[in-house]
Amino acid sequence: MNLVRSVSVIIPCRNEAGFIGKCLDSILAQDFPIEKLEIIVVDGMSSDASSSIIRNYQRKYPQIRLVENRNKIVPAALNLGIQHAVGDVIIIMGAHTEYAHDYISQCVKTLETTGADNVGGSALTKAKSFIQQAIALAFKSPFGVGGAKSHRENYEGPVDTVTYGCYRRETFEKIGLFDEELVRNQDDEFNLRLTRAGGKIWQSPLIRSWYYPRSSLKALFKQYMQYGYWKVRVIQKHRLPASIRHIIPGTFVGGLLFSGLLALFLKPFRLIFILIALSYLLVNLAATTITCHKRSDWRYIPLMPIVFFIYHFSYGYGFIRGVIDFLILKKSSGRGFTQISRR
Repeated sequence: MNLVRSVSVIIPCRNEAGFIGKCLDSILAQDFPIEKLEIIVVDGMSSDASSSIIRNYQRKYPQIRLVENRNKIVPAALNLGIQHAVGDVIIIMGAHTEYAHDYISQCVKTLETTGADNVGGSALTKAKSFIQQAIALAFKSPFGVGGAKSHRENYEGPVDTVTYGCYRRETFEKIGLFDEELVRNQDDEFNLRLTRAGGKIWQSPLIRSWYYPRSSLKALFKQYMQYGYWKVRVIQKHRLPASIRHIIPGTFVGGLLFSGLLALFLKPFRLIFILIALSYLLVNLAATTITCHKRSDWRYIPLMPIVFFIYHFSYGYGFIRGVIDFLILKKSSGRGFTQISRR
């Protein structure tokens, strides 16, 4: 197996003035040899001070490169970064994330020892505000986002996808680049192609990073609405049945809306609507209690049911809209589902 000679870090960035500096600081503080490292920040025409901050870092650190992304979406940023990269290992990093001092070296070590084509760590979180802390708690809950292995902090082994991803350069030469049609879920779709081609994806608990989730309920709703929407396009593209955890939110929202609408005119559907709503409420409250008990912090009791509901309703609503647009109307995409924003 060839030893790693150099690493290219690719950071998609758009309007991250509040976080890009911390992100770059944590990368520059890595224990990986700096002479083997290049950092490519691909900026999506930020309207805040992000590009100015990056240029200030460039003056001090020649390893940092700034690339302009006129398409403003993540898959285009990733592809531009890959095309500009010179390293034989390519690591995707998020601007809204901080990294352990050994993140890069652990990625490289895991890549070499496992022989995998893509490696990464669990989705750990950090939060500042009360609402952001509640969103982070729900993010770690199996009830909140399903039972994906990528949310298990101590899991080590093969997975379908990982947070961000550390790839061998030849992987992109073999599989191709990220699908720029997909505003969301482009990493899931790429990793699906990778595993279908016989590639291996590996998660290690030694690869540690901390992601800052959305800090408002409105931003969370838009994020997961887009996740649900573009998941349908991935399923359509690869002619795959959806995982049960992808279908459940859409089934719940569809049943709730359909029975609620018919309940206005037909009495039997009132009972169905009440049963669906009541069943969900009871499970939601149980998950809220368990989550707060594990945290030993009951301040989140009033907010957690709302956060859980937004995770589920937004994803389910987006999934239904995706079915309507992609499968029924045969549209390329709908309004409100193409622009990424953290606000």
